[in-house]
Amino acid sequence: MHYDSSASQGACEVGADCDIQPGCIVGLRYRPGSAPVRLGDGARVRAGSIIYCDVTIGVGFQTGHNVMIREHTSIGNHVVVGTNTVIDGQVSIGDFVKLESNCYIPTHTRIGSRVFFGPNVTLTNDRYPLKMREQYKPEGPVIEDGVTLGAGAVVCPGVNIGEDSFVAAGAVVTADVPARSLVLGVPGRVEPLPERLKERNMALSWQKLLAR
Repeated sequence: MHYDSSASQGACEVGADCDIQPGCIVGLRYRPGSAPVRLGDGARVRAGSIIYCDVTIGVGFQTGHNVMIREHTSIGNHVVVGTNTVIDGQVSIGDFVKLESNCYIPTHTRIGSRVFFGPNVTLTNDRYPLKMREQYKPEGPVIEDGVTLGAGAVVCPGVNIGEDSFVAAGAVVTADVPARSLVLGVPGRVEPLPERLKERNMALSWQKLLAR
């Protein structure tokens, strides 16, 4: 394990065979009494990343550089969070998830397992930003198991994207999506999922760990 005291300026519980590069903050204390970060075995946290207290992460976790993960986030096993991605707290993420670079995940979002986000995917949780504040309630999207979001896709607040659906690059998802659907365009229109896209998400790095 590579674990330099200059790499972490907070409270963390680190599993076996972890590599936390210098220049990270793992366990940023945002309030008195916050619980330490819990990192499972085999974590790789790259330089510039900041992980707040009250975050729990499973085994096989990896970040790119300059990742931000805020408090009250739960992340499962074998999750990759790409460079410059922000997870703004109060988020749950399942197992075998890949979030590419420059993604934004707002509060009150739920992401299932075997999910892929292309670069620059943006989720939102505020229907009327800086308007009607007395009625404001954050509503993050729900991304069910097996979903793929193409590069630059945008998902509006409170939207549920059903299991094994595929959202094309650049689409804007404004309404719930049934399971096993294809979403294209702005605003997104829902079509049946083509046969060639019905296989389950499987990264090369998952093949030894998952059966189809």
